[in-house]
Amino acid sequence: MYAIKTDSLTKYYGKSRGITNISLTVSEGDFFGFIGPNGAGKSTTIRTLLGLITPTSGSAELLGMDIMKQRNEILQKTGYMPSEASFYRGMKVREVIRYSAALRGLDCRKEAARLLDRLELNPDKKIRELSLGNRKKVSIICALQHHPRLLILDEPTSGLDPLMQREFFAILKEHNADGAAIFLSSHILSEIQRYCRHAAVIREGNILICDEVKNLGHTRAKQITLLGVSAPPAIDGIKNIESVEDGVKFLYSGDYHALLSALSSMPVTDMNMTEPDLEEIFMHYYRSGDM
Repeated sequence: MYAIKTDSLTKYYGKSRGITNISLTVSEGDFFGFIGPNGAGKSTTIRTLLGLITPTSGSAELLGMDIMKQRNEILQKTGYMPSEASFYRGMKVREVIRYSAALRGLDCRKEAARLLDRLELNPDKKIRELSLGNRKKVSIICALQHHPRLLILDEPTSGLDPLMQREFFAILKEHNADGAAIFLSSHILSEIQRYCRHAAVIREGNILICDEVKNLGHTRAKQITLLGVSAPPAIDGIKNIESVEDGVKFLYSGDYHALLSALSSMPVTDMNMTEPDLEEIFMHYYRSGDM
């Protein structure tokens, strides 16, 4: 059984595109990244999966349950952290956390206390007194305290300082080690590269690629840095040109004999060729749609 399985999942807002023909699978126990900038369709996908908005067409299952027919059962076994969580501003932190647990009919006080301590959050503060980062911590606890089998996190680290981000991912890794599947939506590529095993890239509501994270960078393109010149040679296969100190950097997917031949007549003082990192790969997908 998959933690998430979608088949041509589509959502339109009138004539405006939300997501189109999203088909992907996330295995139970996976740590899965969902990559895309704002407006790509990440949040629409997540809200549709959770039954918060109705799909225009297609189907999806979470933990083997239909998102439209079994929404309550899904929410019982799922933890969701929206990109921007809203709470009753006059309530105390502990009241919000207990209210979240009560909605599922659960007593989560022991786990909530553990998370409050690890995230250094004062339970007696009122929501209106909290910074963005501390409101994020409340959202984290509400999503995790009931030990869900599936965690769906939408841009979860915005507002958290670097130390809290590290602690947050340590907590996620522990839940994942205990068998929970994690679906992490983010535009921060270093997070995806560091923590996720599989990832999908979404652009304009469509999935461009879905693969193991380690394979996303295994393409025929190489990142080339040339020193001593201000522009690359005028040959096919060059993309994503950037100026660097004393030189130029670009992605190259053409014939290497042609590259070396062209460079032989240029005043190049040094050359470096490496595998592109995930950010370079991501930008290439967004500019060209293929590799």
